[in-house]
Amino acid sequence: MSFTAKSFSAVTTRRSVLGLSALAAATFLSACAGEGGSGQSAGSQAASSSANAGGKVLNIDFATYNPLSLVLKEKGWLEATLKDQGYTVNWVQSAGSNKANEALRAGAIDVGSTAGSAALLARSNGSPIKNILLYSQPEWAALVVAKDSTIASVADLKGKNVAATKGTDPYFFLLQALEANGLKASDVTVQNLQHADGRAALENGSVDAWSGLDPIMAGAEQAGAKLIFRNVDFNTYGFLNATESFLKEKPEIAQAVVNAYEYARAWALENVEETEEILAKVAGLDAAVAKKVVSERSNLDVDSTPGEKQRAVLEKVGPIFVQSGDVKDQGTVDTALASLFDDSFAKKADASKVKA
Repeated sequence: MSFTAKSFSAVTTRRSVLGLSALAAATFLSACAGEGGSGQSAGSQAASSSANAGGKVLNIDFATYNPLSLVLKEKGWLEATLKDQGYTVNWVQSAGSNKANEALRAGAIDVGSTAGSAALLARSNGSPIKNILLYSQPEWAALVVAKDSTIASVADLKGKNVAATKGTDPYFFLLQALEANGLKASDVTVQNLQHADGRAALENGSVDAWSGLDPIMAGAEQAGAKLIFRNVDFNTYGFLNATESFLKEKPEIAQAVVNAYEYARAWALENVEETEEILAKVAGLDAAVAKKVVSERSNLDVDSTPGEKQRAVLEKVGPIFVQSGDVKDQGTVDTALASLFDDSFAKKADASKVKA
């Protein structure tokens, strides 16, 4: 089926079954989890690009846990749309929400993809970012054990070593899972490893379990790993965030990004198989694994405007930041949550302005 900007409203009124029906725990893809593919470093390349372009460069991330970012990068719609304004687009790969937040805080990127929990944690710790768009409602995190493991439940994790990437949805998924099953964070030893390293540690026996992220997690499943605990409600949304300085200084470019994301969303919902192919290519995944991530665990057909649903989800996660020592007190979390969202760009999204 061909896609044009005129079909945007018709497509987005459809509530797709991508993702909530099957594995509801994740995103984003190698996503907060599956970081495959080549990318630029988040520091020097962004800085040099800005200098070479006289500052007229958009530094934006792509991540395997954010399928819409992969579609945008592949299709070049953002480049085409910004060309008339003299802007170039510098794509920087994020290997996880924590890495995207580091790049945003350092000013290496203007716009970055994270899980909602990671965005709130970053703002609670002083990072001047705003959430401007929701790119998915994934089920991208779950608790994983090796194929020959005797661990069958969360209760069995007491006294065990668990790999997780601090500052990302899988880490907060682990803490919620422990609490829901009568355990404390101190009942396990958390090995703070980046997502791909967590999978490797699980497979080589260095840890007993892993709080995984798609698409890396889906790849581990295909190799025989077992998911022992899933809960879609413990996954937070996929957040597209921008620095406050970028939003203040270049609001028209921020709007162009949001418009392009909405165009990509409509296209992806009409072109599911090609979206899976793009993910498979970038992340180096088998076609069946990419299909599982996109069609079963990534609900792209969501209202892109941040609001009360996301606030309610984060209100449940916020106290965990304090309990785990990641934020000093609840008041700091509450203040950050009250100022995290800027829905003005999503409300004005106009996919018809995108050049394709």
